[in-house]
Amino acid sequence: MTTANGIDPSVPPSGTGCVECDEGGGWWFHLRRCAQCGHIGCCDDSPARHATAHYRATGHPVIRSFEPGEGWFWNYVTSELDESGPDLAPPLSHPADQPAPGPTGRVPANWEETLR
Repeated sequence: MTTANGIDPSVPPSGTGCVECDEGGGWWFHLRRCAQCGHIGCCDDSPARHATAHYRATGHPVIRSFEPGEGWFWNYVTSELDESGPDLAPPLSHPADQPAPGPTGRVPANWEETLR
């Protein structure tokens, strides 16, 4: 797979947490990785939904889970889930000791009540 179908296996992730949440002091439930540019954004169950916002802003159609032990891909254009795909540049997930939700110190005590 190549950037022609929204995946560039050579691009590393942008970091270990949601870019926008980290910049704004927010928190996330789970993380997603843009398979084209490596942008890390929070999932649609997170308060800010930055992964989907990234797709809308860039048109990059494919994300991969950035959670330890998960390797599925989601295509926004086709609404298709693929349980496997090409190997992407490491790391394939946030650090195993990074909690979900996260990051430590920014998750409100009532976080479960805020999930979509």
